[in-house]
Amino acid sequence: MMGIKRILYSTLLFAAAISATAQTASSFEGAVLLATGKAAHLNQSKVVEQGKLKIKRVVDIAKVPADFPVNFALYTKGNYQYLAYYDTTHQMVVASRKLNQKKWSYESLDTKVPWDSHNYISLLVDEAGYIHVVGNMHSSPLVYFKSAKPWDISSIQALHKMTGKEEDVTTYPEFMYGPKGETLFHYRYGRSGNGYEVFNELNVSSQTWSRLIDKPLIDGEGERNAYMQGPILGPDGYFHLLWVWRETPDCSSNHTLSYARSKDLLHWESVNGEKAGFPITLKDSCLVVDNTPEKGGLINIGIKLGFDSSNRVMIGYHKYDDKGNTQLYLSRNKGGKWNSVKQTNWDYRWDFKGGGTIVNELLIDAPIVKDGKVTMGYHRLNLKDAQIIASESAFAPLGEESIPSIYPKEMETLDSTFPGMLVYKIKDSGASKKNIQYVLRWEALSPNRDQKRTGKLPQPSVLRLYELTK
Repeated sequence: MMGIKRILYSTLLFAAAISATAQTASSFEGAVLLATGKAAHLNQSKVVEQGKLKIKRVVDIAKVPADFPVNFALYTKGNYQYLAYYDTTHQMVVASRKLNQKKWSYESLDTKVPWDSHNYISLLVDEAGYIHVVGNMHSSPLVYFKSAKPWDISSIQALHKMTGKEEDVTTYPEFMYGPKGETLFHYRYGRSGNGYEVFNELNVSSQTWSRLIDKPLIDGEGERNAYMQGPILGPDGYFHLLWVWRETPDCSSNHTLSYARSKDLLHWESVNGEKAGFPITLKDSCLVVDNTPEKGGLINIGIKLGFDSSNRVMIGYHKYDDKGNTQLYLSRNKGGKWNSVKQTNWDYRWDFKGGGTIVNELLIDAPIVKDGKVTMGYHRLNLKDAQIIASESAFAPLGEESIPSIYPKEMETLDSTFPGMLVYKIKDSGASKKNIQYVLRWEALSPNRDQKRTGKLPQPSVLRLYELTK
């Protein structure tokens, strides 16, 4: 069985310039970078190994906007590498090269991003070599390009259609692999507070898309919608899905942390094996992990899923405590019930609210186990990265420690002197060679609630590709 693999890192972290994009030694492979409302993950059974990375090669690609952030895409397959980004005119561009060459070929696509940080790009090269590019969507019609010839970006054409159904109000496009290695694509149909997830499947031979699921996987019944983490294929052979419900576009209306698992993406159940409805709705109480109410400090970019040494699901998240302060929690099923243990005693409250792309004050990594202890990294605005430590047996808090970046100092140091600039990174979502990591790096300001900035603005930054080795 091929493991599920997220192709796009669709969530941006905004914090201090160094910690904002640090891929820590405790983090899972595939740092996420932009807090647009939904985070995408790689197969979380792959853990980033400790140890500093070294720069083998740096390749300049193009200049990109620095007055707002939006995620780009990088995909390596075989001897070819592809990336998609927005240039200084906001035009979407696809570039390609052979791995042994520095020279890139470029192809501009007929779509321009506004100033919306939700409008990230997702890119996939399928098993036949056809290039698929989706992006520049936020509650808007599907924007979909595909090459007419394998491996050839000059043959990319605008299709803007997959199945032709439920494609007029789309957000959060993501490619993934299914239980039999099938190429899948999913996105939210509808708007924040009343949307649902749609899943398509690609027939690689005919290059046609069809519905994998003919109804919503999780349905808010027109009253709310689910913000998901996953599906993630775990070491136990199940696909795991974690989500919060949201009542309105206001991010403070998140509530009710929930979880389900499936072997085939079609039949879902609770962690105890209780059958869930299809579609899953808020009425499926057996799926509830934590009944946090609206305005309770629960947010969709602050929920993460990992596995302990016995392959049991661990959930990390944050919410407000009884005093109204933000705290980190770890939860695991014990005796048929989810048992959540508070890990911090912060005198701090992240009082998030409103719509649009918010500035993320706190990001957490997925919890992992090492040497009989659970660690979970966190990144707080204007503070150094750190991680909590807990016992694996009962999640008893054991303290905290720092987590230095694995990236070279050169990658973490700002080139720009413009106030408020941050470093952003995107890792390769394709198949890099063994012991080689590819990372895109650029600099930009934090999000501005998806609105155009006025006044003095920074000069465009340079988008660079870093080839890293140990």
